[in-house]
Amino acid sequence: MQRMSVWLVLLGLWLVPTLAPAEVTERIRHRLEVLQAPGELEAGGERLYAAAVLQRFYEARGYRPIWFDDTTPREALTGLPAAIAAAEREGLLPGQYHLAALETVLAQLASQPASQRDSRVVTDAELLASDAFLLLAKHYADGKVDPTRVDPGWFLGRADTGLIADLEQAARGDVGTPARVLAGFLPPQPAYEALRERLALQRSLLSGQWTPVPAGPTLREGDRGERVAALRQRLLELNDLSDDAEGEQILFDAPLAAAVRRFQRRHGLEADAVVGARTLEALNVSPEDRIEQLRVNMERWRWLPSDLGDEHILVNIAGFFMTVMSGGEEVMRQRVVVGRPYRRTPVFSGRMTYLVLNPSWEVPHSLAVQDQLPQIRRDPNYLSDMGFQVLRGWGAQEQRIDPATVDWQALGPRNFPYRLRQSPGPRNALGQAKFMFPNSHNVYLHDTPARGLFAREDRAASSGCIRVSDPVGLTEWLLGGPGRPQVMSREQIRRTLDQGAETTVRLGRPVPVHLLYWTAWVEADGQVYYVRDVYDRDAAVHRALNEAPPR
Repeated sequence: MQRMSVWLVLLGLWLVPTLAPAEVTERIRHRLEVLQAPGELEAGGERLYAAAVLQRFYEARGYRPIWFDDTTPREALTGLPAAIAAAEREGLLPGQYHLAALETVLAQLASQPASQRDSRVVTDAELLASDAFLLLAKHYADGKVDPTRVDPGWFLGRADTGLIADLEQAARGDVGTPARVLAGFLPPQPAYEALRERLALQRSLLSGQWTPVPAGPTLREGDRGERVAALRQRLLELNDLSDDAEGEQILFDAPLAAAVRRFQRRHGLEADAVVGARTLEALNVSPEDRIEQLRVNMERWRWLPSDLGDEHILVNIAGFFMTVMSGGEEVMRQRVVVGRPYRRTPVFSGRMTYLVLNPSWEVPHSLAVQDQLPQIRRDPNYLSDMGFQVLRGWGAQEQRIDPATVDWQALGPRNFPYRLRQSPGPRNALGQAKFMFPNSHNVYLHDTPARGLFAREDRAASSGCIRVSDPVGLTEWLLGGPGRPQVMSREQIRRTLDQGAETTVRLGRPVPVHLLYWTAWVEADGQVYYVRDVYDRDAAVHRALNEAPPR
């Protein structure tokens, strides 16, 4: 609400008031005083969503209108409907921002001589415009949907949008049209703009032909038939197969196999050119559903801080990959393993400040009783084989316990007084390195001895932390890569790893880390990627996007 008040100040400075007829001022006062009685505040037959804020704002300015010169709509007001209509390009619904009602009252005013304009209609237009502007500005800046209501695993929020510069520009009268001012609240990242462009393109294709691939047996290179012809047509429509690709329509030939692989890579599937159940399902997602998927992911961008950092690490949980960005350029990309659906990796930001080479693993209590205890019960040699120590107490009170003296069968989640610590080594669950950005979730990046997981396309297999495929490469960049302070040379890093001793190394400069969740994004080459919603988060965001704004 405090941020909404700042927008009201911006609005008031941008539209410098003039003296209005007393009748209009009094009608605004009467309308807003409804808030002192039961019922909702309305204008033009629609409920106003920022009613309480509008009441305080107009009371402070003596209820004078800001969108009118006398009874004549200012240029900013006549341009506001077009600015609201532009919300469709952002994946929002313009009808939720009083567009139809505002156009109606403006048409009524335009049909009346200036000296005979109905002050009731002027009041409707005034309040509808202010409410629409404020609501849309807030949704552009922070998102329409409250992520904490639809996604309990999302712990990010945009920082204060910092409107001081906009206020100064408004005071000088050079802030521009409503469309320009509103656009300034949108995410500034090129990745968001790329999604907007893809949304427009996807919508332009709605009127075209859409060819589903009929159900049937798995299709492979060398197969023939009408289903192959449908597959060929579908890949043409999706631009994975070139228009000039030659070949017999009903033959699954090499160019068609290459197109299938291209499609599979864009959809997080194994690129084997085999059209099985999962590939067929992805092929037959309708254009309308892809539009909604794009809208959901544009909304997620509006939830993020506007500045991710000149250099930062970004993990796309749903896409199972990590990118390292520096100066707007991608300097590294790795496959990652993320949390299983029942142990979801949370969405949040942190600052990586140190890493540990040859780390030991202090097993969290929940994992000790859920994962380790059943294995200990099954195999008496499990602890020694895997390099675990059994401990009790902390600091000077810490005691090392002989596992043979413990009745493991008698222990359970509510009766487990021990700690498990795994020593550094080839079987350590954290591998050769862990990368720390302290947080309340106890989540971090780390290596893993389970290297086979990185060959899988579906990599939701951890207990919540993120396993990286090339920890040494990440270590080398963090401790002295291009543009980074030199902390350790490549030779020093490798020598430390070979020695096997647990070693903590502070970074020369902290690095922001963002754990995000996108099921649709656009790569630098312009290719759009869609992946499975591994945590089933899209549907709730989609429903909330289409609901009327909350009070």
